[in-house]
Amino acid sequence: MIEKHFILEEADPATFFGIGNANLRLLRALSPKLRIIGRGNVLKVMGADEDMADFEESFEHLQQHCAKYNALSEENVIDILKRSLPNSTADGDAIVFSTSGRAISPRTENQRRLVEAYRKNDMIFAIGPAGSGKTYMAIALAVRALKNKEIKKIILSRPAVEAGEKLGFLPGDMKDKIDPYLQPLYDALQEMIPAAKLQEYMEQNVIQIAPLAFMRGRTLNDAVVILDEAQNTTPAQIKMFLTRMGWNTKMIITGDRTQIDLPPSQKSGLIDAENILHRVEGIAFVEMTRKDIVRHKLVTRIVEAYETEQKRRKTSTMEEQHMPNIHPQ
Repeated sequence: MIEKHFILEEADPATFFGIGNANLRLLRALSPKLRIIGRGNVLKVMGADEDMADFEESFEHLQQHCAKYNALSEENVIDILKRSLPNSTADGDAIVFSTSGRAISPRTENQRRLVEAYRKNDMIFAIGPAGSGKTYMAIALAVRALKNKEIKKIILSRPAVEAGEKLGFLPGDMKDKIDPYLQPLYDALQEMIPAAKLQEYMEQNVIQIAPLAFMRGRTLNDAVVILDEAQNTTPAQIKMFLTRMGWNTKMIITGDRTQIDLPPSQKSGLIDAENILHRVEGIAFVEMTRKDIVRHKLVTRIVEAYETEQKRRKTSTMEEQHMPNIHPQ
């Protein structure tokens, strides 16, 4: 009899063992010749060489399924141990799976263009209105690359543009001050990676979330790097960010031209980069529209209303500029 320890490196232990350890009990029932003990993220297994070899193969399939789909049902356990592996061809165009097991896939044509642009290019600009899925799709692509071991880390960044309050006046330490700016990135990650695994990734700096200013001086290798809200960068800031790119790295820059929070006198780095880089080989620009908005239907109506008002004001300003100045005699 031999003893082996199997470590859950990729799968979330709580998901793997199941609610109330249901999957662990099923494993024991389906492997009566083995003694299986689960503790933390380790399975301690004791048994004969031949039985151990069969279990080792099954364990790898179980862990891969759990890591990919963020789910492991009792039916999955039975199928895998009986060598009737779940059919992955039904995944369709899923990028990754949420923590509830839901497939995260592109839902519009421009979202599909973003996924295709990522496949063909090392730097992608995704530009469009709020709710069009540009940041969500970007993070899903990054999570998939990490799970597939194509990269070693994910780096997510945003410019910390101050809206009426100075960072220094906010309570807490630096992390407390910047977290509100980065919350949308946390939200997307929490939907795609189980909480315990996400915490582990962040503690080990496999996933890093930081304000744009923290990028200076770094060379980013073996990573997917996402810059969100790029419309609020200055030309100098976005140039600094783009030149951090290292080997085996992909960059995704997202932004919305209609939501620039910079002072009126300050040019947006996103618009500047568009003008300068639009013909550079290896860089793709994907334009999202209000048709890509996948939030509540009211979001689309709100965007349309603001676009209409913006056009009206622009037309009104142009008419005023062309009116002849009539001075009373």
